[in-house]
Amino acid sequence: MDFLTIGHRGLMGVEPENTLRSFVAAEKAGLDLIELDLHLSKDGALVVMHDATVDRTTDGTGPVADRTLAELRTLDAGSGERIPVFEEVLDAVTAPLQAEIKDVAAAQRLAEVMRERALVERVEVISFHAEAIEEIARLVPGVRTALVAGRYDAEIVERAVRAGARTMSLNIRRLTLETMERARRAELRVLAWTVNTPEQLRLAYAFGLDGVVTDRPEIRRG
Repeated sequence: MDFLTIGHRGLMGVEPENTLRSFVAAEKAGLDLIELDLHLSKDGALVVMHDATVDRTTDGTGPVADRTLAELRTLDAGSGERIPVFEEVLDAVTAPLQAEIKDVAAAQRLAEVMRERALVERVEVISFHAEAIEEIARLVPGVRTALVAGRYDAEIVERAVRAGARTMSLNIRRLTLETMERARRAELRVLAWTVNTPEQLRLAYAFGLDGVVTDRPEIRRG
């Protein structure tokens, strides 16, 4: 398989993160996959937002879960963009997606959409929470999953295997050869984040990674 470049929340080094504008920019830049984050609104919509609150990325305040989709739509998510829902991203771009789910409740709603729209081949589901990817795997037969980790040691490989993940997406700053060796023995694909500089890209190649998550379009040409 070719080395993959994955657009982080679209192309957040260029456009407002997790917006349709950002996702379209990532696709136009030629990135192989697009990563996004999902939370549930108060009325159960799959809202594309990284944080549990809207404070950092919009002109509003408070938890995503305390607002209906209509209320969330009134917020500016940057450059006049509105907070999208997952289904809108599916229609706005044709690229494969990595959908990060924050909890089991979001996994259940995502599973409904994946079954309705036959997304097993297009969408890989990722999460920091093993129970969330275990739940999506139970609900969507054949779904591809990845365990994400920021602070970890080589034992992350065993955690991923227990969760049924085929891939790990790991903080490159904590990656070690021992972790890579264990991953290869377990036949896991390994991605790393967030790779934004030539130095980090060279490190990714040196580790023999399968791909990187990036904020910057120039990494695609690295």
